[in-house]
Amino acid sequence: MTPFAPQACLVKGRAVPPELLGELRDSAPLLSDPEALRARMAEDGHLFLRGVLDPDAVRAARREVFARLAAVGEIREPVDDGLFTGTSRRTELEPDRGRFWRSVSEGPRLRAVSHAGPIAAVMDTVFGEPARPQDYMFLRAGVRGRATDLHYDYPFFTRAHDRVCTVWTALGDVPTSDGPLVVVAGSQHYRDLIDPMIGHDISLNPERRAAFGSDAIEFARSRGTRLLTADFRVGDVIVFGMYLAHGSLDNHSPIDRVRLSCDVRWQPVSLPVDDRYFGADPPGTTGAGYAELNGAKPLTQDWHVR
Repeated sequence: MTPFAPQACLVKGRAVPPELLGELRDSAPLLSDPEALRARMAEDGHLFLRGVLDPDAVRAARREVFARLAAVGEIREPVDDGLFTGTSRRTELEPDRGRFWRSVSEGPRLRAVSHAGPIAAVMDTVFGEPARPQDYMFLRAGVRGRATDLHYDYPFFTRAHDRVCTVWTALGDVPTSDGPLVVVAGSQHYRDLIDPMIGHDISLNPERRAAFGSDAIEFARSRGTRLLTADFRVGDVIVFGMYLAHGSLDNHSPIDRVRLSCDVRWQPVSLPVDDRYFGADPPGTTGAGYAELNGAKPLTQDWHVR
């Protein structure tokens, strides 16, 4: 992969000005020093961890997912390249979109990366005690033109408590041109946004959206801060808490490569769980199961915003 390319960072089709852009710093060297790692998490609100996952395992997970999408006419061969066909037969071949996306999301190679192996040890270290993942997964395949608006995760995942962390995993290389995750530096301290959000549960009050920043460039400018991102490589993850504003850059891949990622929430084993996200067939945020996710839609359909 080429070095970090600021000129490839687009939001709503506009280049992020250099003064509003920064590169995520790698916290993987701190994994051998748990106290320093947790101090970095407290300081930055996130941990960008390069190369913590087995690259071959991640590639196998990528291949597994894209093979399923190729079977419904969405991904070209060879599937490892992740190139969009521009068409979809998903609705025709898999009319139960929730069942289909659940089966893709529960693929054994994917789960070996997202729910077990090195990431489990990482999250034990982050929390300073044994941790567990939610069974429910947010798997996202974003074609050219897709992006995610700025939001906090708090309204989705804090019904039981707020000691929850998101682990965002790049399932393959995700250069800045392909729309990787972006975080707002210092946003864990924005009390004017966080305080009114306390107690907000998106499923109980769906008319109040979690997304607040449709224009991340102007938001960063208004706050005098920067948008932080990176050229994600196979094996990289980023961990962050419920009080960090984040979204994504635009996917404007010149070769129509699909950005593939997954995000899973982790919490201490010792704390109660939110039943919406645990169990053999978790109902998810709204109760619609996997059918509620943007990932469940054919790649030809636009994403919704919550």
